[in-house]
Parts: sequence; structure tokens; C-alpha cells
Amino acid sequence: MTNIWMHIGIGSFQRAHQAWYLHRLLQENTKEKWVVAVGGIRNDTAPILEKLAKQNGKYILETITPKGDHYYEKVTSIQKILLYDDKIQSLIEQGVKPETKIIAFTVTEGGYYLDTNHKLDKNSKDIQAELQGTICTIYGALKAILKERIKHNNQPVTLLSCDNLRYNGERFRNGFIEFLQLSYEDQLLEWVKKYTTSPNTMVDRITPRPPLDLPERVYKATQFKDAVPVMAESFIQWVIEDNFIDGRPELEKVGVEMVKSVDPWEEAKIRILNSSHSCVAWAGTLIGLSFIHEDVTNANIKKMAWNYITDDVIPCLTPSPLDLAKYRDVVLDRFSNPYIKDTNQRVAADSFSKIPGFITPTLIECYEQGKTPKATAILPALFFIFIEAYVQGLIPYQYQDGIMDQDAVRKIFKSNDPVKIYASDQMLFGKIAGKSYFINLIRDSVNYLKKWKNCCR
Repeated sequence: MTNIWMHIGIGSFQRAHQAWYLHRLLQENTKEKWVVAVGGIRNDTAPILEKLAKQNGKYILETITPKGDHYYEKVTSIQKILLYDDKIQSLIEQGVKPETKIIAFTVTEGGYYLDTNHKLDKNSKDIQAELQGTICTIYGALKAILKERIKHNNQPVTLLSCDNLRYNGERFRNGFIEFLQLSYEDQLLEWVKKYTTSPNTMVDRITPRPPLDLPERVYKATQFKDAVPVMAESFIQWVIEDNFIDGRPELEKVGVEMVKSVDPWEEAKIRILNSSHSCVAWAGTLIGLSFIHEDVTNANIKKMAWNYITDDVIPCLTPSPLDLAKYRDVVLDRFSNPYIKDTNQRVAADSFSKIPGFITPTLIECYEQGKTPKATAILPALFFIFIEAYVQGLIPYQYQDGIMDQDAVRKIFKSNDPVKIYASDQMLFGKIAGKSYFINLIRDSVNYLKKWKNCCR
């Protein structure tokens, strides 16, 4: 029997990362065969699913090295397309089948609707709508799928988060349990606790939005007319807690690191790569740059990221089994790849959910160690100026943020002291929000950056 890895979410990252690993595993001719069935819970996934269906799930992945070497590979692991419908019927039908042993998902950091205490944001409009029966988040989708699974086969299943969220499996699971409690789904809740696991994972590969000329490049190189190709950097990494409830692919055969705990890799990746990625995207945008490689070519911007990692993050994460200074240098080198053309727009998206997850832990830990986190404070100060520019209509692209409250943001900048309100937001800054020492630090950092921005013009 062929085992099914069902994936919810059909963004470029999933196809450049998880689907690629499973494609490589298919080529290994292992004893057990695993293929991907892919679908989505949002209507914006419909066009790409339809295009993939016309290509029988096959597409081309273009990878580019920092030296500019291009490689093309046809990915074949997606062998079932679950076309979108607002009742997610195709996802439910696949999810109930006993051969579906893993349900994975990429819904972005904001797609888990967690507050700074990592609890479900019960007041979210989407969560409230879902409690009334509308399916619009991963929680509602899984509730619908698993309720039917219990009826049809009652087989255990692994629920696998593949997003850049610290302790993603654990925090997804806590959010899902809270959601089921709010939904009064007592029977399903007990079943989930007994018959599912949610391993933590760390995923890494820079995957920009496919440029308009990518299909033409792909056709020239492969003679394959691909309506939905993807591109990525050559670097790739996947670390997974080995906690699958009913079997798993032999992913270690294709370079996946199966471990007891992903913590050291996860902390390094989120605090060093993800946070500095956002840092350079905000800074570059503010001085008129468009691409990540342009940002880190600017010595001042690169120094901001380097100082943040070196002065604050590495001391917070030491001791570590990783060579953190080496990892820092590798990350900044990856950002400088001019051939990827990763945009500030893509990296800056959804920043309201990135601040508490990526940056606030380092702020708090520095204070707990008796140190003022001056280098780290530059990052939320940059975002403050970025959002101020957004409110003023000065951001040169459409900023997208799934959890941003437009009215609340505009209200901040109409107040007498926007910095104080911003630095007092508990959703962003947790237990240091509103503390006078933190407000003053952010104020000083904002004032410094405004002078810096003017000098760069």
C-alpha cells in the first residue's frame, strides 16, 4: 500500500522543501512508498491547485547557488491534488483514509492565532467565525477532518507543523486543544490526545516568490512548460523530532535530521536567521531598497544584523551544540545571494506575528541576565518606523499581515505618544511591555534610527 502524506498549504516553500525531500526519497526505492496529497483551506489556493492538477502534480524546482549556478529538477512527489472547495470536502475525503498517516501543514506564523503567552487568541475574528461553523483556520479544518476520520477508520495520525514557529508542534497542539475545548468537542479532544502526535520541527530554505520570468527560464532549461515552477536557494535543512504515531518516511536517507529534541537548531534558526531576515527587510525598505541581497550589501544594515546576533543572541544561546558564530556568517552569506532576488516585501510580510515569536524572547532574556538589549531593540524600533511609514502611505509595496488590526495601528500614530503605546503592547512584548526602561530603550532606538534613515537618503 502507498502511504499518503497529506499537506495543507500549497505555497512555494512547501514545494521547495518538504515535497522536494519526499521526491528524493521516492528515488531511493525504499521498502515503503510515500507520496504527497496536497490541498488548501483558503480560496487563494484554488488557482495553483488547478494548474498543478493539469500537470499531474509535477513541477520544476530551480535552485541557485551563491555563485550563480542554476540547477533544475522535476519534482514528482505530489501525486494527488485536492482541489479547493469552501467545505474542504476533498481534504476531508483524503484525511479519513487509513493510508493517510501524516497530515502536515504550512499556514505561516500568524496562522496559529497565538498570543505572546502562546495561548489561542480567542478574540480573533477568524477563531470566532470558526466557532460558528466557518472553516478558515487550520484548527477548524482539522476538526472537520478528524471528526470524519473517527467515524470511518479511527486510525491514529501524526499532525505535523512545518512553519517557522518556535516549538511549532507543541504550540500548535496546545492551540488545537484550546480550540476543541471552546468548541465543546469533548469526544474529539480525547481522541486527539490519545491517537495523534505533533512533533516539533525546524525547517529552513530561502524560497522567494517565483519571479515572472521563471517559467521562461524553466522552459529554456528543461523544455517543460511549467505554469507553477518554484525557485529556492541551494541551502536546505530539516530537523524533526522523531515522534510519529503511525509510521513515517525514512527521511534520514535524504538528509533530514531526526532527533530527540529540535531545540538547539530551532532557537538558532529563529533568532539568528528569521529575526535578522526581518531586520534587513525593514531597514532596506526604509532606505528605498527592494531586495534582501541589496540590504546586506549596505554595510550599515549588515552591521545592525551582525551586532544583534553577536551582542545579544549568541550570549543568550550559549552554550549550544552549534557553532553559532559560524552559523551567523553562513546566514548573512546566504542573504547576500544576488541570484535569488528575494524581496523585502515577502520577508517583511506578517511581521506582527514575528516580533513576539522571533525577537521578544531575546529582549526578555537579556534583561533577565542583567543586560540592556541595545542591539536587539533596534529590530522592534525598525518595525515601528516601518509601520509608521506604512500608515503614512510611504511603503513602496503592498504590506500584507494576516493578524494586523488596521484601525488599532492607525490609532497608535494618532496618539500623543505612539512609541509608548507600541512598547506597551503585551501581544508584542509580553512581560516587558509597558515597563519604563523598555519604553525608553525603544524611544532611544527609534530616535537613533530616524537620524540614520535620514543620513542614508
